[in-house]
Amino acid sequence: MTHDHSSLSGSPRERGFELSYKLACEQLAKISDIEEQCRKSGARYLGPHEIVINYLNQPYHIILPDVKILLEDSVIEGPLMDKILILHYFTLAKGTPALGKLITYKQIPGGMNYFPAFSQRTIAPLVKNFGKNPELMIKVAAKLGGREADYGDVSVTINAFDRLPVTLVLWRGDEELAPNGNILFDANISGYLPTEDVAGLCEIIIRKLVKNISSA
Repeated sequence: MTHDHSSLSGSPRERGFELSYKLACEQLAKISDIEEQCRKSGARYLGPHEIVINYLNQPYHIILPDVKILLEDSVIEGPLMDKILILHYFTLAKGTPALGKLITYKQIPGGMNYFPAFSQRTIAPLVKNFGKNPELMIKVAAKLGGREADYGDVSVTINAFDRLPVTLVLWRGDEELAPNGNILFDANISGYLPTEDVAGLCEIIIRKLVKNISSA
């Protein structure tokens, strides 16, 4: 008789991620029409056992039914948080068309309560690393498929997923005002990811941008 100790390993945060992933896999298994869900999410349907989702400018293959999430041309699975976001996006996508109206995190349902933590984990490091040199943000965002947008002093829009653009905005500041920033989303975002996941996604984006500074 063997005992599975995997559920006892890791920190509470890691265990939380493992549980989220397990639940997301169960949710995926309940989808009866994968092809229709591909239409709603913008994913590519390669057949009943394989779909491709673009995530932060890279194609990921979801292999079914055993749920493996692999970067294209790779046998290595992505980080757990990325896999959770990919599955949540795919399973929850409602196919809502873009509304063309941008909102802040505070305007997403439930976002107001979580905003102080969101701001500390995403907007603060964005401003700290790029506020004094906003053009650098454009350069490093290009690696994630970012394109210049027309907000603030400098802004860039990154398609985190095919139907989920994230716009990072910076104001340079001057002698009186410190640099400032914000993160904007299409008003349809709740049709694709829950509010908590939006925060996790933005954290990952900022982390990747900061990591790219050294090679810019």
